[in-house]
Amino acid sequence: MDSLSYKTAHANKATAQKKWVIVDAENEVVGRLASKVAYILMGKNKVDYTPHADNGDNVIIINAEKVKFTGAKMDDKVYIRYTGYQGGQRKATPKEWIAKKPTEILTWAIHGMLPKGRLGRKLNTNVHIFAGTDHKHEAQQPVKIDLKTIKA
Repeated sequence: MDSLSYKTAHANKATAQKKWVIVDAENEVVGRLASKVAYILMGKNKVDYTPHADNGDNVIIINAEKVKFTGAKMDDKVYIRYTGYQGGQRKATPKEWIAKKPTEILTWAIHGMLPKGRLGRKLNTNVHIFAGTDHKHEAQQPVKIDLKTIKA
């Protein structure tokens, strides 16, 4: 038998079949949406998934301001960040963030579900989040997908 016929073919930058997909975040729960988007960004929904390569799709998220939280998290959950200065700890609830920066909640949630390191930073550039239905990536001809079909 030829042992070369049993070699596993890994996807790399040259052989990756990347495409553009669009996701509507209206009435989606933040954590569940973020986990499914991270799953698509890593390429785990493809048959040629390779853990060390960027072969996931580019994702466009629209209607980011219409996401929801379960329970009373919209008022009770607290996002904490630090400015780097003394006494610079800042706290904000999701309701405050949606009013000021509606895309930041999904940015943080998706970033936290991606791998840490060089690959995670590269994958983080493949997600584009917009408040509202207008986006600037019409030239890429994104395909709208339904998140209910993704089993993350």
